[in-house]
Amino acid sequence: MTPGAMLDGSRCTFRVWAPEAGAVHLKLEGGQGQCVPMASSTGGYFTATVEGVHAGQLYRYQVAEHAWPDPCSRFQPEGPHGPSQVVDRRAYHWHDQHWGGIALEGAVLYELHVGTFTAEGTFAAATQRLGHLKALGVNAVEIMPVAECPGRFNWGYDGVGWFAPSHNYGPYDAFKAFVDAAHAQGIGVVLDVVYNHFGPDGNYASAFSPYYQGSRNTEWGGALNYDGRHCAAVREMVVANAWEWISQFHLDGLRLDAIQSIFDDSRPHIIAELAAAARAAAGGRRILVIAEDETQRGTWLLPAGQGGAGLDGMWNDDFHHAAMVAATGRREAYYHDYLGTPQEFVSAAKRGFLYQGQYYPWQDKARGTPVHTRSMHFVACLQNHDQVANSLEGKRLHQQASPGLCRALTAMLLLGPQTPMLFMGQEFHASAPFLFFADHEQPLRQQVHAGRSEFLSQFPGMGAKDARGLVADPADEATFRRCKLDWSECSDDSPALRLHQDLLALRREDPVIRGQGRGGFDGAVLGEQALLLRWFGGGDDRLLIINLGADLRERPMPEPLLAPPAGRRWSLVWSSENTRYGGSGTVDPGLDSGGLVPGHSAMLLRAVEGDSHVQA
Repeated sequence: MTPGAMLDGSRCTFRVWAPEAGAVHLKLEGGQGQCVPMASSTGGYFTATVEGVHAGQLYRYQVAEHAWPDPCSRFQPEGPHGPSQVVDRRAYHWHDQHWGGIALEGAVLYELHVGTFTAEGTFAAATQRLGHLKALGVNAVEIMPVAECPGRFNWGYDGVGWFAPSHNYGPYDAFKAFVDAAHAQGIGVVLDVVYNHFGPDGNYASAFSPYYQGSRNTEWGGALNYDGRHCAAVREMVVANAWEWISQFHLDGLRLDAIQSIFDDSRPHIIAELAAAARAAAGGRRILVIAEDETQRGTWLLPAGQGGAGLDGMWNDDFHHAAMVAATGRREAYYHDYLGTPQEFVSAAKRGFLYQGQYYPWQDKARGTPVHTRSMHFVACLQNHDQVANSLEGKRLHQQASPGLCRALTAMLLLGPQTPMLFMGQEFHASAPFLFFADHEQPLRQQVHAGRSEFLSQFPGMGAKDARGLVADPADEATFRRCKLDWSECSDDSPALRLHQDLLALRREDPVIRGQGRGGFDGAVLGEQALLLRWFGGGDDRLLIINLGADLRERPMPEPLLAPPAGRRWSLVWSSENTRYGGSGTVDPGLDSGGLVPGHSAMLLRAVEGDSHVQA
């Protein structure tokens, strides 16, 4: 049986886990109200079935002298501190009967935060922008967490009502309508979920049982109890939650937040268990399960029978960090162990993580484990919610690097064999920052501000330990509103938008690039700040040359990967210096006679029929 309130016609069954409670009563609000004793059942659960209940009914559970909202509520119309609401999970009429889901190969992800993606900050408003995403070339959106959390605005990682889509974004069915509309546009929806901790405000699970939390801690609070005493019900809840999002909301995947803080010494590991449940819930649809793991344990990608969890992909921070160093020249804080060199990009394209078990000076320990899988299993980005916000003013890449470098790095991201992800507004160089925001009351408000300031103080430019006066107050509504995208900046004549559209069209339509290295892939360093990536296509090869430094004039160019297939020559297909992107003009590199690769540029070449030999 699923925890929470399950409505069947006019009969509703309520189920809550409270193993230490002597008695639990169901309190139905409104009208004359009812107080219904709940029956104790095995495993510490209490249940009650009530006739004459309809969608919209408000309720709480009374334990001892206090009445609390349902920790597995499906909707909280007044927020996490208010009463829970019965919903009819079958009421929404779906239109996606022929939707088959999404696969990792060919996926282009687009991360967005519902509250700042549009001025209105709702699921309904976000739906109106799906046509833009389809035209851009995106086929999967990754939604930052939407589980109910306190306040008027929040990143979502403070979720306490894991089963309830936030009331700030619309009524219960609004999220379903968004997913349905996305599928109509050929776009999948992946949801960011947080299973490592509960948020610090509005979490009433502890009022029902002290065993939700285990003996270990995360940097955001107590870790959940996945392997200690009475852990079975906690595991059931998490598995049921994964099942719920996939089955009831027709989601196309889950992104598991910070799994390095999901502690479980039992077998099967809870991550493997919930991933299997999510796939089963899809009922034949293809879904993705992607994880963020700061420790970079690539073994999660292995099948469960080989010690992994059968995950489809993992976020690759190494790619982002190397790109930021190349773009800005700054090696502060956790960028310390990256150089932004061509070799890092070649290695990332071929092998995914750069750290796979070697010493990592920033943490003074080894980081990562070896991985042996195609690089498409690694999600790479130049921007995401964390990394944009981890600067004092929430600056985006185009506000920190030269236009040429931005174009070259964007080409490497969107044409490379990894799975690319864009962050909302990146495609049109949005001016809006993305800062950390969370609407908390005192004293939590002050604590969160201090904690955020302390975290950012690792960057020397923020004044060491006195960064607090420089960091925007996360609970200030103005901080939140500054982060809303200004869609008037997105126009058809935007050079940045043209760049992203053209690159994604190449990724989608070019048969060799689309294969993400399936027919063979390699790369090499061309110079101190230049590299090449080569896709093999049975003679129909592709060559991407990226120069992150000054003009590269090489004669000779003693790199075998520059040699075209026999009887063929290299022909320029695309250049980041095209004037439609704001470049200074396309230059044919002339590789057959030595070569010129302009500084801060990228160019894609194709092997075509013809003699490549040129007399000196």
